[in-house]
Amino acid sequence: MNAPILLHMRGVSKAFGSTQALDDVSFELRQREIHGLLGGNGAGKTTLMNILFGLYRADAGEIFLNDQPVHITGPKDAITHRINMVHQHFLQVGSFTVLENILIGAPRKNRWNNRYDAEVQKIQSLQERFGLQVPLDALIEDLPMGMRQKVEILKALYRGVQVLILDEPTTNLTPQEVDALFQSLRVMVQEGLSVVFITHKLREVMSVCDRITVLRNGKNVLTLDRQEASEDAFVRAMVGEGMDLSRSVIFAHAGQDLPAPAPVPLLRVEGIVTAPAEGSVALKGISFDVREGEIFGIAGVAGNGQRELAEVVMGLLPVQSGQVFLRDQTLPHPDSRRVLKGDFAYIPEDRLHDGFLPRASVAHNLILGLHRRPPYSNGRVIDWSTVFSR
Repeated sequence: MNAPILLHMRGVSKAFGSTQALDDVSFELRQREIHGLLGGNGAGKTTLMNILFGLYRADAGEIFLNDQPVHITGPKDAITHRINMVHQHFLQVGSFTVLENILIGAPRKNRWNNRYDAEVQKIQSLQERFGLQVPLDALIEDLPMGMRQKVEILKALYRGVQVLILDEPTTNLTPQEVDALFQSLRVMVQEGLSVVFITHKLREVMSVCDRITVLRNGKNVLTLDRQEASEDAFVRAMVGEGMDLSRSVIFAHAGQDLPAPAPVPLLRVEGIVTAPAEGSVALKGISFDVREGEIFGIAGVAGNGQRELAEVVMGLLPVQSGQVFLRDQTLPHPDSRRVLKGDFAYIPEDRLHDGFLPRASVAHNLILGLHRRPPYSNGRVIDWSTVFSR
């Protein structure tokens, strides 16, 4: 028997200038369910949930909670109605501890001193119930992304959430962390919560969601129970019935004949040792080769030195001993110009904070580091006609 409807968004529309982000979208969330919101980039998934959380105002539409109309004009209203959202890019204060981030804006039992005994006890109880272990005295800026996500979920649980929205929650997680998150979500649902799981990954919704809704071009095109769902149905809903799936969707499969990598290493890392520092892991004698034409994988649970190793290779982190060679030429440390020479490119774990200038345009970000070199510049003035023509 189907569970009662907890939340109903009816006829929601939203435009940004001439772009119609949502067009008469309806969405239902049942009690004690994980509802997947599936679609490609720009389908309207996050926009719809930003309206539910009060970050955006809908141009049209209604929201009902327990069959009662509710008016959400901001996140404070949403939290009052026990609706909370964990964003893809976490809203945290890096220089604050885990405990301080969880308690930001929450009511205090005792406002006249700095004792948090009751609050800590409540948070520790939530950690035990939902498997979200994070050291409360750790600084946010020292934690890997998987741990930071746990902090955001704990923040929502601490405020007594009933509807939890997760926006692309597995983007920065290892496979082990994804499994742990899914286990925590199942416990939450068993204890009475309802979850909206925003993603574009088919395997995830088929694994953890009870029902799945597909958005495409700002419209609701399909809602199915997991038992009656198939990956093929979702692919067709995401890309459109009229499209040739053999052309629009490429599925990886084993057994492909790939060219063999070159026998001589292109990149060689020998005996890298780094000094221990607050917030980072020391590398201890790391060595490996990467050959031309090869995809070289580095696996491990988050926080075990992957970021530090990448920064050593990129010349961003000094070393105590060891060498990095490119085509048998020794590379100095540190040497941040390595990126600008064009031999290396680096996509960091936290792209928003370490890879982008959020307030700059796409064009500015694309030429960042190359803005003083031809053909984009004569060394003094950027040739924007060249930038936009490329």
